[in-house]
Amino acid sequence: MKKLVLMAVAIVAVSFASCGNKAADAAKATADSIRIADSIAAVEAAALEAEQAAAAAADSLNADSTATETVAE
Repeated sequence: MKKLVLMAVAIVAVSFASCGNKAADAAKATADSIRIADSIAAVEAAALEAEQAAAAAADSLNADSTATETVAE
């Protein structure tokens, strides 16, 4: 009988330990989601800036080549 009571106590203890603190886990998951969303937004903003810089450089090259052609003629 003592072994059964000891086994039941052990099972209850393991059950409590495995449940953990659900509120802390939820807060951590929310913080991780926000961090990931911020990272994605930063990468997208950097890509947009790089695209705009590349477009500006291409426009600058086109303007320079047009000006050179007009001066050469």
